[in-house]
Amino acid sequence: MKKLILPFVIALLSGCASFNQADPVGYTGPTADVEDSFRTVSNSEVEFFYVDKLNGKSIRNARSASLSANAGRGMSMTPLSVGRTVPASTPISLLIVARTEYAAPILALTNAVYQVKGTIDFTPEPNKHYVVKGALGAQSSSVWLEDAQTLQIVGKKILIEGSAKLGFFEK
Repeated sequence: MKKLILPFVIALLSGCASFNQADPVGYTGPTADVEDSFRTVSNSEVEFFYVDKLNGKSIRNARSASLSANAGRGMSMTPLSVGRTVPASTPISLLIVARTEYAAPILALTNAVYQVKGTIDFTPEPNKHYVVKGALGAQSSSVWLEDAQTLQIVGKKILIEGSAKLGFFEK
């Protein structure tokens, strides 16, 4: 009986955190790369700038990968870089996010967590490399997509003037 329970529990839990591939299966056309970024504030605080959803579907990103890889490490976090290949020359929609994250949940409860997010629509150019960038702070917070070569903003910049600080129950 115990041998049957473990595979069932593993299968059940693995369905909780599924991510969709950014690059459709079987796609052979031109592609572009979209990469998340981060800024390490301290050993235990990181600001993540990432793609949360592609065309409305959740995808693996730097924040989720870093939180998973650093679980149980106490007051220290080593952020991970995550990118994805997307079809080029086809319009896509990205939900991009800038968010403060801490190594331990207690730190998030006792410190400021800033977040700004929004959707941008654009058509990636073939063989281009794009990076999600942002800035978080008490006076303003923003997130945008940038052409890695030209450093030009692609689409629109998502901006919150004033505080983007999350409330206690939003963290």
